[in-house]
Amino acid sequence: MSKYLFEVGVEELPYKFIPMAIEQLKQGFEKFFADNNVAYDSVKVMATPRRLAVIADGLASSQPDVEKVVKGPIAKVAYDESGNLTKAGEGFANKNGVKKEDLYVEDNYIYAKISIKGKNTNDLLQENVPQIFSKLQGPHFMRWGTNDVKFSRPIRWVLSILDSEEVPVRIIDKDSSNKTNGHRFSTQNIVINNPDEYVDKLREAKVIVDQDERKAKILEITKIEADKLNAVTKISDDLLEEVTFIVEYPVAVTCDFDTAYLTIPQEVAVTVMETHQRYFALYTKEGKLINKFVTITNYIGNEFENIKAGNLRVIKARLDDAVFFFNEDTKKPLESYVENLKGMTFQKGVGSVYDKTQRIIKLSEKIASYLRVNKPSIKRTAELCKADLATNLVFEFTELQGFIGADYARVSGEEEGVQEGIKEHYFPLNADSETAKSIEGQVVGIADKIDTICAVFAAGKKPTGSSDPLGVRRAALGIIKTILEHNLKLDLSSIINDAISLLPVSADVKADVEEFFVQRLVIFLNADYSKNVLEACSGINPCKDLTDYILRVKAISGLHDEKLLENANRVLRILKDDANMDIKESLFVEQAEKDLYMAIKGINFAGDYNKYLQDLISINPVVTKFFEDVLVMDKDEKIKNNRLSLLNILKNKYTILTDFSKL
Repeated sequence: MSKYLFEVGVEELPYKFIPMAIEQLKQGFEKFFADNNVAYDSVKVMATPRRLAVIADGLASSQPDVEKVVKGPIAKVAYDESGNLTKAGEGFANKNGVKKEDLYVEDNYIYAKISIKGKNTNDLLQENVPQIFSKLQGPHFMRWGTNDVKFSRPIRWVLSILDSEEVPVRIIDKDSSNKTNGHRFSTQNIVINNPDEYVDKLREAKVIVDQDERKAKILEITKIEADKLNAVTKISDDLLEEVTFIVEYPVAVTCDFDTAYLTIPQEVAVTVMETHQRYFALYTKEGKLINKFVTITNYIGNEFENIKAGNLRVIKARLDDAVFFFNEDTKKPLESYVENLKGMTFQKGVGSVYDKTQRIIKLSEKIASYLRVNKPSIKRTAELCKADLATNLVFEFTELQGFIGADYARVSGEEEGVQEGIKEHYFPLNADSETAKSIEGQVVGIADKIDTICAVFAAGKKPTGSSDPLGVRRAALGIIKTILEHNLKLDLSSIINDAISLLPVSADVKADVEEFFVQRLVIFLNADYSKNVLEACSGINPCKDLTDYILRVKAISGLHDEKLLENANRVLRILKDDANMDIKESLFVEQAEKDLYMAIKGINFAGDYNKYLQDLISINPVVTKFFEDVLVMDKDEKIKNNRLSLLNILKNKYTILTDFSKL
């Protein structure tokens, strides 16, 4: 078995494009091997800012030879009366490279068995690798030189070898060789004799080409630096990935800044370090930020003073701005910024951010009343939740909305519940982050998000496959997670109605918004429960009570009784429409009718869906006996209607749980 190595060296790639390129190259090579019937064991794609590399292992030396049967013309057309090939027959034989004696007749048609010799893998690679690379897609592709073909950055070299043999390919304007280059400040023109030595030779040239190894190295050296200070890091996955794809050979350098900057909100300093500068902030074991950080450099050497000085100059300038904005903003209380929201448009047609705030206040009061929570801090949180959008610091650091508001609320003397609520009403910040812990954050957060969703739908801008205006998918998921994680008994359907009624535009979108929530709910829970179960249980509008929906889903997920499914579906098939539910026992003819009536009367939902499901299972024999002994569609209209009414009561017992027709 063979191993193929393909590497394209480039000018520094945008870090966001690299993961996309890795996935596209992997899929491209795997599809190429599958489509061409070339056996292989694995395809590994590695990347740094200056190179994209593919190693395909366990490659067959060629395609397998294929024998196939080819159908030709009708026999009487292919042969003349003397049994000789006609022009049509000869044409078929010549086209497929077979002799006359190799042709045979079957079902009045002539056929030929032909053998197709498999192509050499080397040849296939030469033909297909440039095409695979040319199909890469990403943002901001560019042309350079006289080339018409676009790519993310100019290409500097191409390496292409199969075992120890070069496989000549041309990528845009560069022909391949068996050479690569190390780190910019290390060895260049490195000859790669075979793919097995590629990773090690690059490592010697100060390039860790495997991104997983590089990522692990970054975590390792950062921890070493943190341990020296008895400190810890809190590195997000996004930041770690970004740093991984901006260096080829990571080296950790610890820098510090003036402790005076620790007086500004911790989130501001951390945002400056992580989001703007890609530094790793350091904390005490108790979680308090310290005036030191780790930067990962793409540097070879041991002289770090210039690096430290340069980083300090940059972060000092950014932190000075933050200190200035903080001091200016806090000269007046947070509530004084609310009036400024009148000049900030929320969305065309649905008012300003001030108008949105007033709607949030009213919705929050309604939600609090639904939850039977009477806390003045909820209304105060709603009044101030968007105030920080008008501050200088949030204008500079938009991603800190809520966090800045919470800190300014603290400086303004607002109570702790209000501070937490302002910060948490934006939670969860993404699909994996935490939901609001405070009741203020939960209530105001739901009000804010439901207003956004309804406003978007009312404006006719509901999300499509390629667009998500104002992040309404994330907003719906945030509401769902908040309700479920904190077991909030809320009629979301009523809240949607309240939100729509508060909008300055009239729009009949309640059904669309509810359907949107159900779709997000099913997608959110699909990892834990069967999609059939989720959709079956959504037959009873989940928006009326999400917590009730989850209880039904959990109960049905444990159902393993075919007879119950059979009986429930038989009832549903008979009763296409609801029947009159008035039962007259005097019209019962068969004992099975009486037994079923008594069994049904004995089943009532008392809050435990698992027990209720078992009760339904327990009457299976009675239901089965009814269908065996009783003809529902009796000739006597009164008896028939009475039996339909009996089944209608049974159907309603079933549908308390789910729509069994979807299981």
